[in-house]
Formats: sequence, C-alpha cells, structure tokens
Amino acid sequence: MRSTTRPQRALAGAGTLLALALALAAFSVVHLTQGSSGTSGRELVGALAHPGTGGGVVEILWGSRVPRLLSGLVVGGALGVAGLLLQSVARNPLASPDTLAVTAGSAFAVTAVSAFGLSIPWWASGSVAAVGGLAAAALVLALAGGASTATARLVLAGSAVAMALQSGSSALLILFTEETTGLFAWGNGSLNQLNIDASARGLPVLLLCLVLAVALSRRLDVVSVGDDAARVVGVPVRSTRVGAVVLAVIMTAVAVTLAGPIGFVGLCAPAAARLLARGVPALRHHVWLIPAAALMGALVVVLSDVAVRAILGADRALTVPTGVVTSILGAVVLIILAARSRSGQGSAGGVGESGAAAGVVPRGRARVLIVTGVAAVALAGSVVGSLLLGQRKLLLGDLFLWAQGEAPRIISLALDERAPRVAAALLAGAALGLVGLLVQSTARNPLAEPGLLGVSGGAGLGAVLALSVGGTAAATLMLPAAVAGGLLAFALVYALAWRGGIDPGRLVLVGIGVGYLTVSVTTFILLRTDPFNTPKIFTWLSGTTYERVWADVAPVALGLAVVVALAVALSRDMDLLAVGEDTPRLLGLRLERTRLLVLVASAVLASLAVLAIGTVGFVGLVAPHAARAMVGVKHRSVLAVSMLLGSVLVVIADAIGRTVLAPAQLPVGLLVALIGAPYFIYLLSRTRV
Repeated sequence: MRSTTRPQRALAGAGTLLALALALAAFSVVHLTQGSSGTSGRELVGALAHPGTGGGVVEILWGSRVPRLLSGLVVGGALGVAGLLLQSVARNPLASPDTLAVTAGSAFAVTAVSAFGLSIPWWASGSVAAVGGLAAAALVLALAGGASTATARLVLAGSAVAMALQSGSSALLILFTEETTGLFAWGNGSLNQLNIDASARGLPVLLLCLVLAVALSRRLDVVSVGDDAARVVGVPVRSTRVGAVVLAVIMTAVAVTLAGPIGFVGLCAPAAARLLARGVPALRHHVWLIPAAALMGALVVVLSDVAVRAILGADRALTVPTGVVTSILGAVVLIILAARSRSGQGSAGGVGESGAAAGVVPRGRARVLIVTGVAAVALAGSVVGSLLLGQRKLLLGDLFLWAQGEAPRIISLALDERAPRVAAALLAGAALGLVGLLVQSTARNPLAEPGLLGVSGGAGLGAVLALSVGGTAAATLMLPAAVAGGLLAFALVYALAWRGGIDPGRLVLVGIGVGYLTVSVTTFILLRTDPFNTPKIFTWLSGTTYERVWADVAPVALGLAVVVALAVALSRDMDLLAVGEDTPRLLGLRLERTRLLVLVASAVLASLAVLAIGTVGFVGLVAPHAARAMVGVKHRSVLAVSMLLGSVLVVIADAIGRTVLAPAQLPVGLLVALIGAPYFIYLLSRTRV
C-alpha cells in the first residue's frame, strides 16, 4: 500500500470536511423548507430574493425556521465535539455526555432551577448547567476509577448516576407541575425556539470551545495512545485530560440550556467520524477529527429533525422532540459498539470474585432462620403500616373491622382501594428481588438486574404499545404485550451478547443499550398518543400502584409461584453457576441450557412485575446484595430473604409516596431509584468491574 505524504493527508482531510459541510448545507436547505405554516421552498427563495415583497414569509423564516435550524447546528456541533473529547481522554468508544451522565447532570440542574422558581439570566443558566454536568462527570469518573477505566465499569457508573439524576428530574416535574410546565418535551430534547437570540448567544461559546479543543489536538493525539507515551514526550497528561473534560462539559451545558438533553449525539457523531478515519487517514489526527465530529454532530441533529418531519409531517412532528429520534439512533449505535466489544474490555462480571457472591462469608442455619424471621416481621409491619397510612389515616382497629366485614363505609372504601395496591407492591417487590438474584447468579455479574438487562424497558414498551393501539381491548392486551416485550428484549440482548458463550461484561453493556432503545421508543409512542393519557402513562412508567385492582395482582402472584418453585428445584445448579464456567461443566451441568431456562423465567417474571407496578429499577440489585450480606451465598438461604427485602423496599416506598405529599403522590419507582441508585454507586465503588 502506497504511503501518503503530509500535504496529501491534509488535502484529503480538508476535502472530507468540505464534503461534510456541503452535505450539512444541503440538508439545512431542506430543513428550511419544512414547517407547519405551509410555506414552500419556492416562496422562501422568492422572499429572500425580493425582501420587499416577502411579507409574512420572511417573518416565518427568521421567526421560526432559522432559529430552529441554528439551534440544531449549535447543539449538534457542541455534542459531537464533547463526545469526541470524552472518548479521547477516556480512550473508550462508549464514553459520551450521555453515558458519563453529563447530560443528565446538566438537565437536572436546569430543572431544579425552574422547579424552585429561580429567575436568572441566560449566561447564569448556562453556568448552572455546566456546574451540574461537571459534578456528574466528576462523580462518574471517581466511581469508575479514572477516565481510562474499563468500558463496562465506566458505562455502569454513568448509567447509575444518570438514572439517579433522571429520577430526581422526574420527581421535580411531578412535584412542581406549574413551575416546570413545558419541561417534559424539553426534557427529551426539543429544537423549538421562541427566537434566534438564545442560539446566537450559544454560537460564540461553541466556536471558542472548538478553537480551544483544536489547540489541544496534538496533546490529544498522544494522550489517546497512552499515558506512558504521553509522559515520555513531555505531554502533561492530567492538565490535558482536565482541560478536555471541562471543554466537553461546557459544550454539553450550552446544548442542554439551548435545547434540553438531545440524546446520544455525542456517541453517534464521534463514532461516525472515526469510521470515516478508516478511509481518510488525516482524520486519525484530532486537528481534523474535531471539526469532523462537529460537522457530523450537526448533521446527525439536522438530519434527524428533517427525517421526523418528513415522515410524520411538520404539524404532527411538533409533538416529537428531536432528542427522542437521536436517542433511538444513538441507542442502536451503543448496542452495536457494545456487541462488538471484547470481553477483556471490562469483563464486568466480577468473575474473579466468584461472581455475585464475592466476599460473602457463609452463614449458619440459625442465623438464616433468625434473619428470615426478622425480614418477615418487617414485611408484616410494612404491610400493616401501608394499609393504615394515606390521605385518611386509619387505626389498627379499623383494619380488624374491615377484615371482618364490619367496618364503616368510608373505612371500607379506603381499605378496598389500598389493599390491592399494597398487594401489588408486595408481590412485585418479591418478584423483582427474586429476579435480581437469579440474573446476578446466572450472569455471574454482581451489578446485573432486570432494568440493566433491558427486560423492564421491553416490558414497558409492550404495555405502552397495547395501551396506545388496543382501544377498548387495551386492558386485555397489556398482559401478553408486556410479557412479549420483555422476552423479545431479553432475546435481543442474549443474541447480541452471545459469542460462543455469554460474557458477563458484554451482556450488561448490550442490556444497557437495549434498555436505552426501549425507553426511547416508549417515549416516542408516549408523545404520539392521546395527550389526555400521557400524564397517566408517564406516571405508570415511573412505577406506581395507583388504581390497582385485584385483577392486576393475580398474574404476578401466579408467575411468582411458578418461578419460586423453579428456583428451589434448581438451587444446587444455581450455586454452581455462581462459581464459574468450569466447575459446572466438570460436574455434568448443562450450563447454557440451565442459564437460558433461568433467564427466560426471570424475563417473564420481571415483565409481570412491570405490568403490576410499572418500571421500578434497582430492587433487583439492592435486595439480593443485602440478602447475601445477611445470610451468605447458598441460594436456598438467600431466596426467601431476597424476596422479603424486595417486598419491604417497594411497600415502604409506595407508602411514602402516597402519604408524604398527600393528596399528591410520588411514583414508587422514583423513590426506589432515589434510594437504589446511591446503593448501586456504593456497590460499584467496592466491586472490581
């Protein structure tokens, strides 16, 4: 192969940038011709050619279409460069403002300012977003053990922090409805702009950061190779890394302040630019790669906006934020990158630590019985307390009268409404605790749970599809749709993670990608459905027992009974699976068949739990870990305790959500996430992933 000279590489790089710029210009022209006013491209050209005769057409152009286009260019360019910088300093293709929680931190900061009614100028709001993003990124990098850590650990840390911040943002949206009006669409990334002023103010910040990033390009070329190589040639690694992260956070803050969290552009754009580098060697150098990522990011956002308005029509597309479309695209890219990742890139299973059982000392039978009894008493107390608490406080005597059918009508009505809710929380919590235990053991990953494997998101998507298209039969369709969605999501994760066997790290990475994909598609459907049903479905997706009846409880009760029997029958096999790959095979265990059977049963049970109380995360993570810490690693011992603790967690969270702000209610899923995410972060800090 003939080598190219530096001038030839420069010419090829400049030609590539020019081609990207021309493509961006072409799609920008198409973008300007789209709109809800019905003004055609020919009318726009005529108005520009003859300004005096344009009338309202010029007003439409400069009042609506140009601001939207400029917003897309600024946001896309900023996120493209931010993602590239984060990937370069982390030497990790999955690093981005989304996977490192920078976007979630910036969005939470802006949402909090709006919720508490703080009035601040634009530059200050940008500063608020920057501080939130920087704090989130710092936390993620600290938990992951540094920027150049393994892929799985970095993404797990970012996902945990992002979920906690997103739960906090959702809680603020629900608690401060009036103060945060309009932030739901903004929270999914919207290019709708009132005028051109905000974009015009963000453009100089973007250009300045772009210049500074290019100034760091030679250092980034060396740092991206390795710290040792950089130190040998005198490149200050720490200051280069800090400078790049700060620039990435500032650009992300500009994008979030302007248009909300536009998802995964910071992952897609650098990935596309690096693909171009395979054919254009000049793009292997950051001096060319940085502007290429900026152009590619702008192209991704503008093209996504053009596509959604071309498919749905300009009027209907107004209800679908551009960020939803980019999130779907980005989730697909994340899945592809995760599926192609090597097992050595963060074999996230803690395999060297005996999987999920690492560091846990076996406990005696007496201790197991005592802990199980205490957990059962705690659950009984939680159930009684949950039945008595609510908008109307009841007494224990009222509960006895109701059980005997002799309670006054007002008390009977209250308990008839609460009892199915408490039962749903109890059974779904037990189901999630059991599923978490089974998934962690079979995947030999101490941080695995249904939400991180895409099962909960798939079940939620299936249920929302049934609600959206089922009409009068929606309630009947929800059960099979939720189970089918969970199973399909699991099948996709398993198939993509399979390479002659299941690698724990790759399984979790693909699961996170599929989870993002299902949530993004669910959001798209949610925004396209009947607006009167949107708040109800959004609350259900956040995890709630509101308006549950006994018919909603029966499927999860039946599924729980079947899977408990299966888990007890396979408890010895599960003990062997948690040890490693070799021991079960030496003892004659058909490893993959057992693993597949357990995971399929877990996916079905998790889907039934989603149907009962919506998507509630972290229960399947917290309960098994706490159970192992109390009673050891044998599955017969852990099984009951894990289910009891899962039930206690969900029942208490549901009671708090119903009573603290009564008559207003907080979804149980948000409260569990606010508790579970910090615990997840704590576990991650102690786990070699």
